[in-house]
Amino acid sequence: MALPPATPAYILRGHGSQIHATTFVRSNRRLMTGDADGWIVIWSLIIKRPVAVWRAHQGSILGASAWGSDKFITHGKDNKLIVWKLSEEDEASMSIVLPVDTPPEPRKEPWILHILEVNTMNFCSFAQADLPSNDEGSEELLIAVPNTMSSETVDIFHLPSGKRIHTIPASPTFKGGMIMALSLFFHPLTSHLTVLAGYESGHTSVSCLTTSWHALYTANPHSQPILSLDVDPGKQFYFTSSADAVLAKHPISASNENVIGPVESMPLKVIKTKHSGQQGLKVRNDGKVLATAGWDGRVRVYGVKGMKELAVLKWHKEGCYAVAFADMDVEVEEGKDEGVDSQEEKGKALASRTGTMTVKEEREQKAKSTHWLAVGSKDGKVSLWDIY
Repeated sequence: MALPPATPAYILRGHGSQIHATTFVRSNRRLMTGDADGWIVIWSLIIKRPVAVWRAHQGSILGASAWGSDKFITHGKDNKLIVWKLSEEDEASMSIVLPVDTPPEPRKEPWILHILEVNTMNFCSFAQADLPSNDEGSEELLIAVPNTMSSETVDIFHLPSGKRIHTIPASPTFKGGMIMALSLFFHPLTSHLTVLAGYESGHTSVSCLTTSWHALYTANPHSQPILSLDVDPGKQFYFTSSADAVLAKHPISASNENVIGPVESMPLKVIKTKHSGQQGLKVRNDGKVLATAGWDGRVRVYGVKGMKELAVLKWHKEGCYAVAFADMDVEVEEGKDEGVDSQEEKGKALASRTGTMTVKEEREQKAKSTHWLAVGSKDGKVSLWDIY
């Protein structure tokens, strides 16, 4: 017998415009959402209520993320990337009046630590990577954004200094148009700084820094602009989605200093989904599933290994623009590997963990361990799904 259609576990309401950013923070106990009017809402997933609301930008939110335990980064269409300081203890002093409502007094904003003037013409969100350091007390971050003057070029900034430390030039023969999506990380095998980019032309590229910047891979699997990309946790491959109906999987090779120019290559796999306009692509941190937000109001979940469509989540009546996975609980996953297979054993393990917990602690544990998928839509609502 066929299973009934999946339904959201919760609906979070309060944004007055379309949602463009969703991300889980504070060990899955909070969800950060950003909308087209520049508002940021941080929701408690324990009580499903806002704990901090402020207008971060005078333009649409392009991206939002956490930096460490007490800092948040927002990227707005007002040409600003802002780093905010907001510890969990500071949440108590923040406004919880949602953007659709008017507070009785002016809203408090978190403390601003840094502001970068960046290019937002591309509608491309920033990418970030922690800078490796031997000093446990230091916190340094790299930020990648499209260059202000050349939309095919990538700038990399250093925080907290705010200095631009790298510019990745585009090849004179490469005609990709504007950069639409970025990813930034240090390759686990070579430790070389690596940048993935998706372009207006449907091209995608992999570049890395050795003695200089080299383009290791280019491909053109899409006929329309790339809307989003994301990398698997092991940094062996990445996925792209587009305004067309194609979903593509690409290799990430270890860098080669002898590479003279980008080698046009073929993706590992190309799937014609028959559903155009999939964006907000995200790979879950266990590397098993990925999800896309569809302009048709549907969220599609695919298996990473075979790229097979596993589920179609339908609730929103309007287009969806952003998805986010909660991080999987490593301890729970390790328990599965150690042989906690039967329902009885799982029940005993859960009882042993929750037997001495207070009600508040049980709710917090549930929020941290639930396999949440958050979806942001044009309707201003965020749906929370508990799947896989």
